[in-house]
Amino acid sequence: MTSTVPLSGTVEQAEVARRADAFVEELSQWLRIPSISADPGYHGDVARSAAWLEATLRRDGWPTVEVWSDTEALPAVYAHWPAADPDAPTVLVYGHHDVQPADLSDGWSFEPFHPRVVGEELRGRGASDDKGHIAMVLLGVRAHLAATGAAAPAVSLKLLVEGEEESGSAHLAELLAAHADALACDEIVVTDTGMVDREVPTVCTGMRGMVDLEVVFHGASVDLHSGQFGGAVPNPVTELATLVAAFHDDAGRVAVPGFYDDVREPTAREREAWAALPFDEPAWLAGSAAGATATAGEAGWSTYERLWARPTAEVNGLHGGYAGPGHKTIVPHRASLKMTFRLVADQDPARIKALVERFVSERIPAGIDAEVSTGGPGVPPLICDLDSDLVASIREAMGIALGAEVLPAREGGSGPEALLSTELRAPLAFLGVMLPGDRIHAPDERAVLPLLLAGAEAVAHLWRLQGERAR
Repeated sequence: MTSTVPLSGTVEQAEVARRADAFVEELSQWLRIPSISADPGYHGDVARSAAWLEATLRRDGWPTVEVWSDTEALPAVYAHWPAADPDAPTVLVYGHHDVQPADLSDGWSFEPFHPRVVGEELRGRGASDDKGHIAMVLLGVRAHLAATGAAAPAVSLKLLVEGEEESGSAHLAELLAAHADALACDEIVVTDTGMVDREVPTVCTGMRGMVDLEVVFHGASVDLHSGQFGGAVPNPVTELATLVAAFHDDAGRVAVPGFYDDVREPTAREREAWAALPFDEPAWLAGSAAGATATAGEAGWSTYERLWARPTAEVNGLHGGYAGPGHKTIVPHRASLKMTFRLVADQDPARIKALVERFVSERIPAGIDAEVSTGGPGVPPLICDLDSDLVASIREAMGIALGAEVLPAREGGSGPEALLSTELRAPLAFLGVMLPGDRIHAPDERAVLPLLLAGAEAVAHLWRLQGERAR
């Protein structure tokens, strides 16, 4: 395996390299388990995946290893390895072992749960998101102990690997409440993240939140003949399209009144750092954006700023009427809409839900019955403290392993990070090496092995650095 990642020459790097082949084989075994949480038909495999991780942690010597199945949540794995120093800080590492659905017919070039090494890439569902990154952490712990010659890590480590992140972490709050004492910690590190570019390492310092919206417009009780009724009764598809068009103004801003009232703007320091990141727009459109031909969004902001620091309203699906071959001259009786709103720092999901519901209710025309739902409580956004010791240690650890300065960035996606930080009352930071081209949630998902190995070295450095800072 040839790496373009600079080798740091540290003891930790040597210990990771010594274990590289075994790491790839071990991770490949785990990837063969189709732990798809969204499909009840695979919930037995989610349990098998948890059992595999439990056995691996016990083999590695973690003193406490448990599979938690005592709530409605799918099996989660918990482990604890106390530091020798009782005053050392406790760091909880969070990730997930469930994966997105995958089938050969989706466009994979091979069976998604039969992983394969192609050059320097390990390909298979979960290779990057998130089994590859959990395996990276385990390798980093082994390398840390070997490099220090210690029988316990420099900080007290806890591990929480949940089994339903890819289906919305619906029961994570219940899991956290049921095991609050076991999960008590001083800091949280999340693995489920990545970097902007392979050659310019970055650390994620924030993620957006999210709110869902579903709207169904009903007109007549059945489809009507468009010659006999068209132009004389409301058309639910037309009316719903009108509603969709009202969600944005001509500058690409979300037109819901009050939507931007609480938005925290990115700092000048952040915008300067983001502007320094490489961005080849044509290459990004052709590659990561899968052949999109132009960028779009809120006027006055760069692509990175739109993705990381600006809220959005996105139509996920708009359905109604006839879509078969030829024509069917009808006035449809029903139309449906699904949207998601990505939220940024200081936006409250509950408040945004109320604003969106009011916006829709004021635009339901006469003759249309509407069903409006905004789903569950939503996902709050999360922003890390750039000046915290934990973020500083992560940037230093990654910098040693990757041989370059690590710049701050954010991610546009959403996850349970804010819930973790709030419920466990601990600051949170990210350490991951996914790339935009890793095709997570898509066919032929991959992980770049030299980056996973460098990430394991960074993990090994992180525990040492946090232990030193604590002392």
